[in-house]
Amino acid sequence: MKREQYDYLSYLLRLWPVGVKDGKYIWRGSLENIHTGERKGISSLEDLYIFLQQQTDAADAGE
Repeated sequence: MKREQYDYLSYLLRLWPVGVKDGKYIWRGSLENIHTGERKGISSLEDLYIFLQQQTDAADAGE
């Protein structure tokens, strides 16, 4: 499937705490692609960063 080309990336980010570990919240979330409606679950803030890095790298590569 060919990826649609847009001049920008746009996501709706939802975050919610699911518990506490070592005095810090454990976060879960979801990202919804505004262009396609596709949703992706996020299991940590680190996973959120990794996903966004992958998306911007793909955009840089013209994918």
